[in-house]
Amino acid sequence: MSLYEMTLTEAEGLLRDKKASSRELTEAVLDRIAAVDGKVGAYITVDNEGALAAADAADARLAKGEGGPLTGLPVGLKDLLCTKGVKTTCASKMLEHFVPTYDATVVTKLKAAGAVFPGKLNMDEFAMGSTTEHSALQTTRNPWDLTRFPGGSSGGSAAAVAADLCLASLGSDTGGSIRQPASHCGIVGMKPTYGRVSRYGLVAFASSLDQIGPMTKSVEDCALMMEAISGHDPKDSTSVPKEVPAYRSLMKEDEGKGLSGMTVGIPAEYWQAEGVDPEVMASVTEAKALLESLGARCVPVSLPHTEYAVAAYYVIAPSEASSNLARYDGVRYGISEREGEGLLALYKQTRSEGFGEEVKRRIIIGTYALSSGYYDAYYKKASQVRTLILDDFTKAFQSCDFIISPAAPSPAGKIGEEGDDPLKMYLSDIFTLSANLAGIPGMSVPCGFTGEGLPVGLQLLGRHFDEATLLKVAWHFERAANLTQARPRL
Repeated sequence: MSLYEMTLTEAEGLLRDKKASSRELTEAVLDRIAAVDGKVGAYITVDNEGALAAADAADARLAKGEGGPLTGLPVGLKDLLCTKGVKTTCASKMLEHFVPTYDATVVTKLKAAGAVFPGKLNMDEFAMGSTTEHSALQTTRNPWDLTRFPGGSSGGSAAAVAADLCLASLGSDTGGSIRQPASHCGIVGMKPTYGRVSRYGLVAFASSLDQIGPMTKSVEDCALMMEAISGHDPKDSTSVPKEVPAYRSLMKEDEGKGLSGMTVGIPAEYWQAEGVDPEVMASVTEAKALLESLGARCVPVSLPHTEYAVAAYYVIAPSEASSNLARYDGVRYGISEREGEGLLALYKQTRSEGFGEEVKRRIIIGTYALSSGYYDAYYKKASQVRTLILDDFTKAFQSCDFIISPAAPSPAGKIGEEGDDPLKMYLSDIFTLSANLAGIPGMSVPCGFTGEGLPVGLQLLGRHFDEATLLKVAWHFERAANLTQARPRL
């Protein structure tokens, strides 16, 4: 096995036992990026110099017997996480040359843990999209089939992990942007509970929905990353002061019992949804049977307001986006088109040139929904539906420990096939966005492949701040399914 193919857990053991150095590991990853990323297009920025300097520092710590489980391990970052001295573009012309003066809290935490950052990863512009085709800077391709998209908006983060261009990565999830690309790329992805991980330094899309989470090659790696990035942050007013569980040890407790005594919720609204690819449903049905063989008991649950989730989300998210993106006016930072006369011309030209079509579309939708005379009819009504969706989950979890569904209704599609049909893209989030509206944790774990060899993901949803249960279930499922050895060939 090559160094770049390793999981975080495997590489941690290698470095701890002094069978390899962080510099050797980092050089292997950087060489892999140089050799393969021309095909995949996962990285917007590769920081060779910074990564090697961090690797040398990590080796010095390890030589002294210092450092933790992430020390010296290469982790990619979605390019909406602020990194001091390194470009943060949000895959937009608006911020193409923006260099932050500070680090996001998750970056600070990973630096403190000794992680190495090879670079910044491609995404849909300002995280608005489900394919990563809406990046203004480049196209990212799915490592399993280079004619297909990797999902989005964290498509670069998912593709980089699947293609062994980093050992793990961070993405962000506003309506499924970690779980859906994780499903399409055959990796593990977790959206934590809203408030579990600090959003400070995350360039905001929709502030009440955004959440940062790990994208990894294994469930144990996901637990390791969760331990590193979780925790209260006074810089984020929505960060919740809860103790961070020891996820890696908790998921292995009572290992011999499997999932005995646990109850799985099967919502009819997800399992009988129209338009789900038959091969996706077949893989998820097999996954359900495997969970039962591990001792879990399946029970029916109801999420009756699911039919309104897409409509509510696509009022709330664009409304918050239109407010958040108002700051990009050509005055303070980002591009500034100053050819016209007057302030209004500056605003108009800068925003017309700086934003892509999908971002403009959502700004217009959001501005309309918040405008005088329409606020009560749209934003207020959507917020009320959001409360009903939260109540649905609260009631469902009274009779089950976790809920399962497909992570995405279909496998990864061909690049360009969605064309000018934004509705098709919006509906691809049908299984994921309710978790963001409710603020609950969710994750995708590989559960099979289609006849064309495309990955399929099983989504697990849990109670607020109960990521430990999801990781335990996913860990047992992963071991039984034995799919982690399958890798794309590039």
